Amino acid sequence: MLGDIAYAMAPGQGQGGQQSPVSFFVFMALLFAVFYFILIRPQQKRQKDHRQLLEKLKKGDRVVTTGGIHGTVVGLSDTAVTVEIADKVKVKVDRNCIIGLSKSE
Repeated sequence: MLGDIAYAMAPGQGQGGQQSPVSFFVFMALLFAVFYFILIRPQQKRQKDHRQLLEKLKKGDRVVTTGGIHGTVVGLSDTAVTVEIADKVKVKVDRNCIIGLSKSE
């Protein structure tokens, strides 16, 4: 009885046998396609949109920084943005720290 169970569990018998290499590659291709459409493609789209936002910044735009500071753009350079966060209070931040346009006053 115990020998029958051990024989039934032996590798290479029944459904536990070797898969064909073709099915393995098909499975890997499907797995990559799922990862691409769920993870990689949306992230690339967000990066493209953020890059376009930074290129189109101009004086007077209301922005939000990664630190959550809301302000108005008063100066621009290639790598930095000067943001006025209150009357006569200006902060210079890196362009990459701008995460979006502010929707509130």
